[in-house]
Amino acid sequence: MTNEEIPVPEEILTSAKDQLDEEEISLADNEEILHALSELTPVYENDRSYFVLGNYDREPIRRLNLVVDRLNRRQDAYAFRMVDIRGEWDNSIQKFCLIGDIVTYLVGVAEKEPSDFLVEQGLLVGTTEYFAKSHVLKRDYEDEDHPFGWMQDGVFELFGQEDRLYRWQTEEELVDVTEDLP
Repeated sequence: MTNEEIPVPEEILTSAKDQLDEEEISLADNEEILHALSELTPVYENDRSYFVLGNYDREPIRRLNLVVDRLNRRQDAYAFRMVDIRGEWDNSIQKFCLIGDIVTYLVGVAEKEPSDFLVEQGLLVGTTEYFAKSHVLKRDYEDEDHPFGWMQDGVFELFGQEDRLYRWQTEEELVDVTEDLP
């Protein structure tokens, strides 16, 4: 190493997961986590589980609920949203990771609204384990070439290369592509 090269501090090299693992958890936080896990009993009681992510605004949440409903109609399957797991967590990424670790599939319903699941999309492609079990239902818009930002387009491209990107425009098409999920 030359004198001009400055070593990267060790704390920057530590992964986010390691940082979460090392984080001190209070007794109250631990109780909250245990309570949340008890609400996820159906995940363990069914062959397949689907953690459905998306926009919680008024119109998009109807479509998100439509996906959850269609998946829950399957035999021996359980689908749910993050808000279905009660509790106020100080660290929603910790909550996401805890749930993401135990489910069979992560399913994103992508619409162009600003309160979409952008952070979660980064986690889906940033972790090999999450990416391998993720599927995205992407809404296409007739009159717009690039309704999503370049970062989201990159995420969609990765899922498209793996044949885990499902396109839809209408609610009927959303039902159809939901049926194509494993």
